[in-house]
Amino acid sequence: MKPGILVIFGASGDLTYRKLIPSLYDLFCQGQLPDCFCVLGVARSEMSDESFREKMREGVKSFSLKESKNTEKLDEFLKLLHYLPIDTAVKEEYEKVKIKLEALDGQCKTGGNYLFYLSTPPSLYETIPTFLSAYKLNKQENGVYRRLIIEKPFGYDIETAVHLNKVLRDHFHEDQIYRIDHYLGKETVQNMLVLRFGNGIFEPLWNRNYIHHVEITAAESIGVEDRGGYYDNSGAMRDMIQNHLLQLVGFTAMEPPSIVEATSIRNEVLKVFQALRPIKEEEVDQYVIRGQYGSSHIRGEYKEGYREEKGVPEDSRTETFVAMKFFIDNWRWGGVPFYLRTGKRLPTRVTEIVIHFKETPHRLFADPTKPVNPNNQLVIRIQPDEGILMKFGLKMPGAGFEVNTVNMDFHYSNLSDVYVPSAYERLLLDAMMGDPTLYIRGDAVEAAWNFVNPIQKAWKNNPDIPVYGYPAGTWGPENADNLISGATHTWRYPCKNLADDGVYCEL
Repeated sequence: MKPGILVIFGASGDLTYRKLIPSLYDLFCQGQLPDCFCVLGVARSEMSDESFREKMREGVKSFSLKESKNTEKLDEFLKLLHYLPIDTAVKEEYEKVKIKLEALDGQCKTGGNYLFYLSTPPSLYETIPTFLSAYKLNKQENGVYRRLIIEKPFGYDIETAVHLNKVLRDHFHEDQIYRIDHYLGKETVQNMLVLRFGNGIFEPLWNRNYIHHVEITAAESIGVEDRGGYYDNSGAMRDMIQNHLLQLVGFTAMEPPSIVEATSIRNEVLKVFQALRPIKEEEVDQYVIRGQYGSSHIRGEYKEGYREEKGVPEDSRTETFVAMKFFIDNWRWGGVPFYLRTGKRLPTRVTEIVIHFKETPHRLFADPTKPVNPNNQLVIRIQPDEGILMKFGLKMPGAGFEVNTVNMDFHYSNLSDVYVPSAYERLLLDAMMGDPTLYIRGDAVEAAWNFVNPIQKAWKNNPDIPVYGYPAGTWGPENADNLISGATHTWRYPCKNLADDGVYCEL
């Protein structure tokens, strides 16, 4: 791996403290950082190198996955951290960045290789690359790399996404731009490729002939917390569907790539987005349900409704829950409905992909006194307790043919001798190695926004489309159940409601 400097803009913020520096420490403990490497934190807050290091020491102790009580090891790592206070909105301040980087090049022997990480508000996503370009910090020459990582949101709608991509490409080539989605750094998402394309028993069944429908859920038990003002200008569609969940759709539905290589894999994901059947504005209320959590008592504790949260207007129509049905119009998935569901203040925090296989053509062992046996399911748990669960029917011991559903499961946590890296750990390492496989390409961002755009327009232009309420701690509006096709099918509910005595999650 080439030497280099990781430059974090917004280094005084929460993401750097909780995720980026602890992930770098975990890489350091495993010997996976380059031999010649250092970090330059850049932000408006006035700090010295030492005060920055002491702040990050606490972050590592609180959030590192590795042993952080080894003071000697931690001290060695913290020596790699440096800090520069500037006003990131002023062009002339970037001369200080250039001078500092040149000094660190000499000190750390990093050869002019820079990885810029924008851990900043989206308002600076155009500003910082433009000013870096003004001082030629974007130029790749003589084998030197210059890369740019940006966090979501990648635009606010299709128009702003196209504009942002244009500005970024005015200063950096597409192969220099790494749009990060931490969901793609999770081990189970990457394992989707191996599960599908490395096993002869799954891929032959992964199509319209054997799959009844596909369901993807990303549930959060928390509310908007202290982010009410930000969230009210975003909502669940922009915050979760357009990026995280559609990326999971891409990995679930893609065709096998010709080789395991970034361009091939990202080409196949793009093809999925291009095949999404558009939802017309006049059809939105048939295919998309939005909701907003209301107040409730959860295990005896009062939880505020969304409109009671700090920074949220009393008449807000911003959705905290979205459920939707759509189709992928290609040869593999023709006629197979896909369902997405995400929301705040649901019973638990869980993200999973559920493959619902078709029922047998004849229910040979059906018991008329009991509900119809559920179809076979393959559950791919993204978080928490990453793993895979297969549900199928087996005969219960005794006379007759009483069939019950049983589980066959695998948990990554069972691999006691195997370290499972965090998402940011994996993605930072990939960026340093120049591997963009798990990063989102600009054309895929625009294709995802194109799919979401008619839904956004319908919600904006048609006030008659309802925002359904749901009590905090439940699985969202009951109307969402009406999206699922078939009398014997419904959403998978892996956990009890928070309002119950406890929360039990299957897997």
